[in-house]
Amino acid sequence: MAKTPAALRVGVVGAGPWAEMVHAPMLQRSTEVDFVGVWGRRIEASQGIAAQFGTRAFSDLDALIAECDALTFCLPPDVQNQLAQKAALAGKALLLEKPVALSLASAEELARVVDEARVPTQLFLTWRYAASARGFLQRLTGITPTGGRGIFVNGLQFGGAFATPWRLAEGPLFDLGPHVIDFLEAAMGPVVEIRASGDLLGWVALTLIHENAAVSQASLSFGSVLDRDVATIEIFTPQGHFPFDCEATYSEHTIDTVLREFVTCVREHRAHELDLHHGLHLQRLLEEAAGQLRRSEGGGAGT
Repeated sequence: MAKTPAALRVGVVGAGPWAEMVHAPMLQRSTEVDFVGVWGRRIEASQGIAAQFGTRAFSDLDALIAECDALTFCLPPDVQNQLAQKAALAGKALLLEKPVALSLASAEELARVVDEARVPTQLFLTWRYAASARGFLQRLTGITPTGGRGIFVNGLQFGGAFATPWRLAEGPLFDLGPHVIDFLEAAMGPVVEIRASGDLLGWVALTLIHENAAVSQASLSFGSVLDRDVATIEIFTPQGHFPFDCEATYSEHTIDTVLREFVTCVREHRAHELDLHHGLHLQRLLEEAAGQLRRSEGGGAGT
């Protein structure tokens, strides 16, 4: 497929399953970017992805950064945080995964570096890029919700490609929570207070107080064997009940929308609506919830 004359030079930082299944094919499909290459912590994994998608495997991250205008990240949050700072200091735009870090302090440090470097950022909150999700949120325009509910449950703790050490160590709050909290905020307004109960490594229940005093609730778990992930949002209003199946948002078109909007932000040198500072806001809510769970009796790994 012919590239545009001034294709944006983009590389992938990370060589795990998400890089192979999503980031690499996303870049390969695009006519707007030149897929420069991939760097991973294991050179064998980088070489495998590079061979599959017709690009280069880099053994030196600095070399990849030097050849790119922008970078997409698919690494554990603590590793992403460190390497994204390196890329930002080199003046590169960042497409980041959620959560942006594993601690609020680390997220704040990344935001400080990005702000000083003045580089565009965007978060890969997949649901929010789907046409169906945007249509659903548009239908709620002008309607005042009275309540909401979100659930995201899967069987990740029983294995699979995404049963990675950081997810199993941190539990569902930091992996699934950003999606649900972000979507409930988009539907009901900013969250000003969060209350958490349950078990960090088991079933997490959140109560979210929105700035208009509406209340929503979220349930998160890695602990159920299912035919497919359960990821749904329900909004209750005086005008009726609005349900949405978030699991159905994943598609090649949705992923291509992520990249297309990232390219636009880089070319216009501006942050996306779903940028690092939005990720920092989500991080504050996640850390507050995690702290409550750790302080409570039976708070999982934190007790």
